[in-house]
This record gives sequence, C-alpha cells and structure tokens, in this order.
Amino acid sequence: MYKKVLVLIADGFEEVEALTPVDLLRRVNIEAVMVSCSEKLVVKGAHGVKVVCDMLLDNLEDEDVEDAFGIVLPGGMPGAENLKNSEGVKYIIKDMMSKKKLVAAICAAPIVLAETDVIDGRRITSYPGFQDELKAAEYMEDSVVLDDNLITARGPAIAMDFALAIVEYLCGREKRHSLANEVLRNMI
Repeated sequence: MYKKVLVLIADGFEEVEALTPVDLLRRVNIEAVMVSCSEKLVVKGAHGVKVVCDMLLDNLEDEDVEDAFGIVLPGGMPGAENLKNSEGVKYIIKDMMSKKKLVAAICAAPIVLAETDVIDGRRITSYPGFQDELKAAEYMEDSVVLDDNLITARGPAIAMDFALAIVEYLCGREKRHSLANEVLRNMI
C-alpha cells in the first residue's frame, strides 16, 4: 500500500531529527516528502547542514495534505520556533489532528503542537526544559511517547527510536523489528 508522510523542515532544524525519519521511512517504501517551510528549497539546519527539500510549503496543494498519512516535525532551534510561527504549519497540524492522522514531533517541536491547541490532556514529551510550554498536556519523561495518533520524543539521541516508532505506527510491529535489525539498532 502506498503511503506518504510530510516532513516539515524550517531553517534551524535539528538535522538528525529530520533526516533519520526520512531515511527510515524511505527504507520501508513510505514516501517521506521533505517540505521546506521557508521561501526556498534549500534549508539550513541548526548545525549548518544544508538540505534540499522536495517542495515548498507554499506549493502544497490540499490533495497533498489529504493524501498524506501524517506529518513529522523535527526540533532544533530556531527550527521549532520557525515552525511555530508558520500559519501554514499550524493549519496542517490542526487538519491532521482532526482527521486522526499521524502527528510526530521531536525535541523542541512539541511547542508547535502547543501553539495549535491540539495537546490538551494528551500524553507528550519533549527536549528537557520545554515542559512549561506544554502545560495543557500530561508531560512524560519517556524517550518516546505514543498517545493514539500522536508520537513525541525527547531529542537527537532518540531520533532512531522516534523514526522506528513512526514506522511501527504506519506499518506494524513486524516491519519495525525487521527495519531495526536491518540498520543494526538491535545491537545496542
């Protein structure tokens, strides 16, 4: 079955948190579309890595969002702030949440979810220090937290487990374990 996920990337994104999910999703034949939330396709990460995205947020059509099984929001600063300040990003998050599609956010990116008022009463985690911005949620200190269609994770070192949780959500536990073996995650 064909599946597509939109990975929303803003200037100042945390590179490992964006590219690990893209890589692992593509390994299981999910189209991970890197969407630039800036005015150009080339987006610069928090540590100077430049990534060429597949398309611009401004060029997303309604059917692109409708066809997507979910979205991934990498953290990083000022990347998460740039996502939070984007009306287009907030619109997509609200749409995905209202349709119970996957919404996955890591590190500082859960602050974007708080800005859209979609985390009330939900179990959530983030990079340490952002708890005050997530008071509407039930804050957890687990590495990865799954609450129905919402997946959140702590930070860069957790990017692999975050991506594997997304794969499991979309493709099942067997596919997650197979992929974890393929990339040697189970050796750790």
